Amino acid sequence: SLCAINPDVSVSTVEARLAGEALEAEVRQADVVLDCSDNFDTRFAVNAACVRLGIPLVSGAAVRMEGQLSVFLPGRADSPCYACLYRQGEDEDGTCAENGVLSPVVGVIGSLQALEGIKVLLSLGDSLCGRLLLFDGLAQEWRTLNLKRDPHCPVCGV
Repeated sequence: SLCAINPDVSVSTVEARLAGEALEAEVRQADVVLDCSDNFDTRFAVNAACVRLGIPLVSGAAVRMEGQLSVFLPGRADSPCYACLYRQGEDEDGTCAENGVLSPVVGVIGSLQALEGIKVLLSLGDSLCGRLLLFDGLAQEWRTLNLKRDPHCPVCGV
């Protein structure tokens, strides 16, 4: 369908769970990674690969009626990474499948994630780097939190 809309688009799929060197090989080919996964193990692995390879990461998540979005720019001195925000093994609420997610919330976060990815690729405007955008679908409210790089982060810390 995408190629029918735009014949200049190239679509390749990988029908496997990626980890280790296979994950890094795929990340290495990207100009920006959009993490749309539904579990913390994958989010941590994708983040670590992006940090190691210096590839920008646009991270989006949705669960129940809430969503969040941020941009992580490895190599930029003031940019945190996903592991600065969450520590592996702490406060992991489970997957969307376990907790449920309202489909329109996924659409809202996914659309904004695509927008942030385009902005990063084209160096347009201000990205969400250093900020976490939170969406509460039940109250229809947005909040933005400032994120700082953690110098003791096990992934990007010094």
